[in-house]
Amino acid sequence: MPLIIEKTLKGQRALVTGGSSGIGAAVARALAEAGTRVAINYLSDAEDAQKLVDEIQAGGGEAFAVQADVSREEEVKLMFELAIKRWGSLDILIANAGIQLDSAFTEMTLAQWDKVLAVNLTGQFLCAREAVKEFLRRGLIPELSSAMGKIICMSSVHDIIPWAGHVNYAASKGAVLMFMKSLAQEVAHQRIRVNAISPGAIRTPINRSAWETPEAERELLKLIPYERIGEPMDIGHAAVWLASDASDYVIGTTLYVDGGMTLYPGFREGG
Repeated sequence: MPLIIEKTLKGQRALVTGGSSGIGAAVARALAEAGTRVAINYLSDAEDAQKLVDEIQAGGGEAFAVQADVSREEEVKLMFELAIKRWGSLDILIANAGIQLDSAFTEMTLAQWDKVLAVNLTGQFLCAREAVKEFLRRGLIPELSSAMGKIICMSSVHDIIPWAGHVNYAASKGAVLMFMKSLAQEVAHQRIRVNAISPGAIRTPINRSAWETPEAERELLKLIPYERIGEPMDIGHAAVWLASDASDYVIGTTLYVDGGMTLYPGFREGG
């Protein structure tokens, strides 16, 4: 899908966690195309992160890569310090980093439970906390944005759709839903906008087995009323809109970018 994005975020500065691949990389590309300087966070894949930085810079944008484990407080603080030192401040946080450690419930270990919650939920808390602190320190810059700062929590349709065999993941995303709403309620009066994006089935390497073969794709499409698998840039475009002044009155909202997956397509013929 080609990038067709106006420079709606020109001059703004963003941090995308988990930004070296998949949805995070698409969001970073879309933000850069919209005129944003982008800090691309990664955990271990320095090569892919640098390739994305090079790609953005080759297209006339500005980006740099920064390593951090979002579940570790000191690493998150250092990541924000580096980004703020480089660009003076931040205007947008895309809290995208997340993992799956799948298991039947009776076989799920405490380590699997703790790790998924640590990255998918605590990681969002730590990053959002540092972002809000920076927005309040810096204050409103009307020529850049109507809001003092924007936070987009990357969630999943499994914040409302149960998912057997993935109890830790679904629980973490359900918690992100209420985390986002509660934070939005707390900081909206300070002109900080907090929202979420919940992707459905997106064509990324992490779920390759669900779409790689024609048979697998046919089964997956039964869950998608729009009858196509989402592309990473579908999420990128949504993130640009949510970060822009075009959505300035959108507060505490989850945008489901899922081709209708949350419409429970099984009830189209039955129920």
